[in-house]
Amino acid sequence: MADSTPEEAPEPKAAETTEIPAEPTDDIVTTQHTLTVKRKKLAYTAKAGRIVLRKEVVKDGKSEGVKAKAEVFITSYTLDDADPGSRPVTFAFNGGPGSSSIWLHMGLLGPRRVLSGDVDDLVPPPYGLADNPETLLVHSDLVFIDPVSTGYSRASEGGETKDFHGFKGDIESVGEIIRLWVSRHQRWLSPKFLAGESYGTLRAAGLAAHLQDRHGLYLNGLLLISSVLDLGTLRFTEGNDLPYSLYVPTYAAIAHYHGLHGERPLDDVLADAEDFAAKDLPWALSRGARLSTQDRTEAVATLASLTGLAESYVDRVNLRIEHVRFFTELLRDRGLTVGRMDGRFTTWEPDGGREHMSDDPSISRVVGAYAASFNHYVRAELGYENDLPYELISEDTFKAWSYADFEGRSVSVVDSLSAAMRANPHLKVHVAFGHYDGATAYYAAEHVLAHLQIPEELHENIDTAYYPAGHMMYVHEPTRVQQSKDLAKFVKKASNR
Repeated sequence: MADSTPEEAPEPKAAETTEIPAEPTDDIVTTQHTLTVKRKKLAYTAKAGRIVLRKEVVKDGKSEGVKAKAEVFITSYTLDDADPGSRPVTFAFNGGPGSSSIWLHMGLLGPRRVLSGDVDDLVPPPYGLADNPETLLVHSDLVFIDPVSTGYSRASEGGETKDFHGFKGDIESVGEIIRLWVSRHQRWLSPKFLAGESYGTLRAAGLAAHLQDRHGLYLNGLLLISSVLDLGTLRFTEGNDLPYSLYVPTYAAIAHYHGLHGERPLDDVLADAEDFAAKDLPWALSRGARLSTQDRTEAVATLASLTGLAESYVDRVNLRIEHVRFFTELLRDRGLTVGRMDGRFTTWEPDGGREHMSDDPSISRVVGAYAASFNHYVRAELGYENDLPYELISEDTFKAWSYADFEGRSVSVVDSLSAAMRANPHLKVHVAFGHYDGATAYYAAEHVLAHLQIPEELHENIDTAYYPAGHMMYVHEPTRVQQSKDLAKFVKKASNR
């Protein structure tokens, strides 16, 4: 009889498991620094990293807890041994939409600044950093915020980027970061400011109303740099003649910079351009086919003289000079185009017949310095490590941005800012203009400020400053120094301390 061995029992199958992703956590890194200002050493604390934004989830009337929705990168600077009750704090961001806060952070407000140079004296690679004794940190703590999909900020795993890529979602998420920081650092009784540039000014005005309405958080002031509060003033769309008039003073300023107004003082040129943009040109555009031949001829001649363009060109475009066309056309006979962000910059145009310039030199000539400097600074000096690319400007975010809240009407925060100022009559507003800014024309911003729905006495709360520079006006060194003084003066006065 053959031997038999019992069959081995089959190995039990491993239990199937569903791996739950780890809940994200804040990854803030703290470092200590000093800065010498007027022979006095200031000690300050820097914190860089991502704060997790969470949302209370309620479904069918039942709470499902608080869930992470985004991780937002911020860099904060607080002066050591300062009284938080009297010490102001300024929350700063740039625009785009889709831009990180690198420009205000490293160009103007922060304690360290990029060395980029200017139009006629650009710094070559590999660039560098320097202390910024003009930093607003001398007068206010600083918090730089990179909205979702800019910088190192991202939606959490499984989160929808579309929840943040729109006017309302952006206001709510940036507002939540501000509320969290104020609460966690016990700064509800500190003077509070928002500093925004470009679309960031539209965000700041919207936030002023949102923070008041949603959280009862009232601000001391807004710092609006290269302001746009109504996109209808700068969108050259069919049927909207407003920008064609409001941009004329900027065109005249840029033409003057490039020598097309001879020896005439800039102030005289701007006065003539503003007068024409306020009266004769809007009237001529409104007449349409009713405009007489004589009136049209006079309007063409004046507009050509102010802008530095040929009368034949002004006539062909029917008195409507679109801004990118202007930058491409102005110096065509020299084989150059001028910058949109800063009309002082020029570059060679390889195709002399282009309708729209192939490059904006006011961006391409400085972006390398900012990218190199910040990517070094955040790791070597702030101690923050992240393998994600730091998104200086996210084109995908810009293209995906939703203005659904404004369907059928202009994207504007005039109502929001007006309401915020009426509810908080102590709210001060500082507006900085660059004469050579072709992205947010100064006369267009003036137009919007004049149409705020506030009583006459509240117009006294608005402070303005003009500089011989462009959109990122601090690229111009004399402007950077003067603007720093102007912002410091505004913050000190509006702090009420």
